[in-house]
Amino acid sequence: MVKRIVRRVVKVIAVFALIAVAGVTVLLTTLWVDHSRPTALPAPSGSCKVGRATYVWTDNARVNPYAPVAGAKQDLAVWIWYPAASAPSTKTSDYLPAYWRRALERHEGFILSKLLSRDLARVETHSWSDADVSRKQAMYPVVILRAGGGALSTDFTSLAEDLASHGYIVVSFDAPYRTVITAFPDGRVATRTAGGDFDAMPSATAQHLATQVMSVWIADVKFVLDRLRELNVHDPTARFEGKFDLQQVGIVGHSLGGATAAQFCHDDTRCKAGIDIDGMPFGNVIQDGLHQPFFFLMSDHSKESGSESQTVEKNIESIYDHVPEGKRWQMTIIGANHFTFSDQMFTKSPVLMMFLRRLGVLGPLEKRRGLAITGACVHTFFDVYLKGAPADELDNLPALYPELNMGITRAFPRQSAS
Repeated sequence: MVKRIVRRVVKVIAVFALIAVAGVTVLLTTLWVDHSRPTALPAPSGSCKVGRATYVWTDNARVNPYAPVAGAKQDLAVWIWYPAASAPSTKTSDYLPAYWRRALERHEGFILSKLLSRDLARVETHSWSDADVSRKQAMYPVVILRAGGGALSTDFTSLAEDLASHGYIVVSFDAPYRTVITAFPDGRVATRTAGGDFDAMPSATAQHLATQVMSVWIADVKFVLDRLRELNVHDPTARFEGKFDLQQVGIVGHSLGGATAAQFCHDDTRCKAGIDIDGMPFGNVIQDGLHQPFFFLMSDHSKESGSESQTVEKNIESIYDHVPEGKRWQMTIIGANHFTFSDQMFTKSPVLMMFLRRLGVLGPLEKRRGLAITGACVHTFFDVYLKGAPADELDNLPALYPELNMGITRAFPRQSAS
């Protein structure tokens, strides 16, 4: 009798083991097949075709404080998206260059890069490599785009392409030992060091380190604008000579990049307008406020609570106390989450995204809808304050996108890597 019961138990365990193995096999097969599928990013909504150029710039006046070797100069991998000539004669841009993809895959490992992400070599962009600049305008306003934490600039390709398609030159950059991984054409690869990685730290420590990192980012932005001024005078390729309208400079950033946008506008009069996308502010901009037009565009944190969120609300209110009436904007995208604004909604596995949505990490907003709303908010704000469009175009956004609410919900995330 006992032997019979044991045999039955063994059979049941074996059946469950086979089911588990079959389930895991199906899941892994699904993830692997999905990894190999093409990924089409949302098409830009503007009328201009988009070009993309890349550079490596070195600031010989500064050392990189996060480099493991003392005295290393500050290098930046720079990305520029811009309105392109109507008949590009070049190929479409890779989402990430091959040398960068290889470095990222080695850094992330098989599970994250192959099973939980789409193949970045098959992500379809809407920009053309090194195309001529469009002649529709003599010059174009410049917008600096800052990713958050250790995120890559290319995580915001959709936003950059959309903004460029509306007649802006968009400039972003990645920094060695601060961006999660930075690769260069000469084979150098730099991964983020412990000193620049605040994502997993306790809140108080992370905020202190984030403030330090932000000050370095602001120095980077100043350097990049200086290099754009030089390129405006003399570009060896002649592509960008006279094309940057540096009297009309804006900045937009996500998460810590958004905090950087606010502090940069405080520090540098070259900033004519700025946008913070879902980022808690840091620095003395909180006490001093801003005089330029500024826009806080936030995801939906209405289900979160805590003293930190109340502090962030007070900090934003403090900033806005000094922003002139009619030049301060606050909107929340209902159903959005902290990652709604980036391409990670497309480049990560749909299976992973479905799992995160079930856990409540991701909001219910459809990913293309989220990027469409973000793009509309960003280009409309800059249209008003860098191109002189009527301010009521911003007022009309909630009518066009019912997911937009004027004002800010009551909680904010810690700054994250993306």
